[in-house]
Amino acid sequence: MLIDDCRLNTTMRLILNMAMAAAIGYAVILLLVFLFQPRLVYFPQVAHEVGATPLAAGHAYEEVHLTTADGVKVHGWWVPVAKARGAVLLMHGNAGNISHRLGYLSLFQRLGYSVLLFDYRGYGKSGGRPDEEGTYRDAEAAWRHLTDARKVPPADIVMVGESLGGGVATWLALKYPPRALILASTFTSAPDLGARIYPWLPVRLLARVNYDNRARMPDIHVPVLIAHSRDDEVVPFKHGEALFAVAQAPKEFLVLAGGHNDGFIFKREVWSAAVGAFLERASLKNP
Repeated sequence: MLIDDCRLNTTMRLILNMAMAAAIGYAVILLLVFLFQPRLVYFPQVAHEVGATPLAAGHAYEEVHLTTADGVKVHGWWVPVAKARGAVLLMHGNAGNISHRLGYLSLFQRLGYSVLLFDYRGYGKSGGRPDEEGTYRDAEAAWRHLTDARKVPPADIVMVGESLGGGVATWLALKYPPRALILASTFTSAPDLGARIYPWLPVRLLARVNYDNRARMPDIHVPVLIAHSRDDEVVPFKHGEALFAVAQAPKEFLVLAGGHNDGFIFKREVWSAAVGAFLERASLKNP
């Protein structure tokens, strides 16, 4: 009996030690996720080099060098068209840089819009390191460049946010109302998306990066187009539906097809036509 008790105690101690080691390991993981969260959100290192320029797509352009409110140097391209109907301010996703977004240029230039593309801090040729507040400052500097340096009236500016860029665009649109807002493959919030990707982590408790688009949408009072693919494997289609549900009218929903990195609004003529029709209606509201 004494031997059995000793074996039982040894087993219990082993189980307790294993449980304690697991708890400590999990706590370490939580700490690392909290401290290094930006590395799980921003991927400027993916295709970091700025490759092709707008010239590769047949568009003349000007280099743009902006200084943000906190002194960071941000790089971009201004791609004008003659007799422009307005200007598009493009905010891209969390990987790559502006040289990977040249497809938007042909779309918006066909529609008569000049385009300003810029890289967030840490991306492409921009200085600094990316974080949520920093991306907002970068976008604000780009907005001021359009309105101050280029003398584009706010009512002539269309904000386009792609994926994570949608979180930047909703922040900017709330502070500086544009002619219209286009959100492509955008999530409801970063914690909502993180909870899906890491279901075994208390993401909402750890979140230092938020981009809370769902909370902002009811307070944005400009025409909104939300484009999302049912096949999006990164940001589920229901995120786009949820944003559309809380957006203020006038609002439109464009159903795309293809994966997260395939369903770009410029990929199919029917989608481009839908964007053009939306912008035409939006311009009538801001003559």
